[in-house]
This record gives sequence, structure tokens and C-alpha cells, in this order.
Amino acid sequence: MGRYIEEILQPDEKVLYSTTIHWIVYLPGILTWIAAIFFFALQRGAVSDGANVVWIALSGLLALIAAYWTLRAWFRRWTNETDVTNRRVVHKEGFIQRQTFEMNLDKVESVDVRQSIPARIFGYGDITIRGVGEGDKDIKMIASPLQFRNHITAR
Repeated sequence: MGRYIEEILQPDEKVLYSTTIHWIVYLPGILTWIAAIFFFALQRGAVSDGANVVWIALSGLLALIAAYWTLRAWFRRWTNETDVTNRRVVHKEGFIQRQTFEMNLDKVESVDVRQSIPARIFGYGDITIRGVGEGDKDIKMIASPLQFRNHITAR
């Protein structure tokens, strides 16, 4: 399966910038994996069989939750694309049930970037694209939002 943007490019249209959701979406899964490993390590030092079973069960439960969150974050990143071409902005979400947003660059009124302190440190943020007569589109947790905005506004 190819990228969505490659399927819809018009003649003489070129992709200027591509991005997706930031890797920070993996953070809940990573932290849960660390907790699962920690509880597994506690099991190694348990003195009674009862405590040993509790630590193993807790470690296994956390590992299942971590696997789910990691897989969910990977799938979310894999199925989201955000691109800027020389003619339009294209955003696609979803795999089977697909939601797309396209706006001609001529219709873009403004691009607003929102970043918290951690988002500024790690390089992600939320973007709102406002269009003339087109409405607004919010894109959450996008990687390098300032670079994305600059590719839209610098013409």
C-alpha cells in the first residue's frame, strides 16, 4: 500500500513537505513497558511465593497494556499523513474508514500553531489551518509544526 499523497497527486504537482504524528505518542507505551520490567525485576527479589505471583501477574498485565498502547500508537502514526504540495495542503487519517482534508494554498488564510512547554522541547504541536470560505482543520500532535507552517505560508 502506497502513501495517500502519491495516489492523488495531479500533473505537475510536487510534494514540498511531509510529516506525521510525532513519536511522542509512543510515550505511554514506553513508560508502561518500563513499569512492567520494573515489576518483573521485583519478582526476582521476592522472598515468598505469594509476592512472587503478585509481581509476575502485575508485570504480565502491564506488558499486555504496554503492547496494546504501543501497537495503537504505531497504527495511528502509520495511518496519518500530512503533506504540503506546491498547490494544496493534504491531511489523511484512518485506514479502512478514511477521513481526508484538502485545501488549496490560495484558500489558506492562516496557520495557527499551539505548543506547550514539553511540546516545544520535543518538537511537536497542534495546528489549526483556517481557510477562506473553507472552514478550519485541527491537526493534533504533528511533528515539526513550525516547519510545516513555514512550508504553507512561504510562497
